[in-house]
Amino acid sequence: MLPRSRAREVALQLLFQLDFNPNVERSSIERFVQDRLREARDREFCLRLYDGVRQHLRQIDEQLAGVAENWRLPRMHAVDRNVLRLAVFELLHERDIPIPVVITEAMELSRRFGNKDSPAFVNGLLDRIAQSRDNPSPALPEPS
Repeated sequence: MLPRSRAREVALQLLFQLDFNPNVERSSIERFVQDRLREARDREFCLRLYDGVRQHLRQIDEQLAGVAENWRLPRMHAVDRNVLRLAVFELLHERDIPIPVVITEAMELSRRFGNKDSPAFVNGLLDRIAQSRDNPSPALPEPS
């Protein structure tokens, strides 16, 4: 497994934990990352993803709610929800990572940790968000 893929996996584990226990101390989070990732740059990437999702959670969840037809976030499988949050953060805030890489990585995480339907579900929602990112709606003309 590539180092960044492993860092995403650890970030996903932290986000999953956050869903069920939002009061974990920062020292425990950092120790968890330290125990699982050898390289400092991988630990930094992992924590940047985790902290970024936490910081932008409302915006991320709004994006997901906007494309998830007939699905409310609390109804989503916890793994799928957190894979999506992680990928949406990357799509919106890690602009140096190509869209196909973000989507492929998310699908792989969902394949490993989700259920048999997870990869298609994740791919469909991320594709919609990626399209809206690259083709934002034109601004409405201002009234005269």
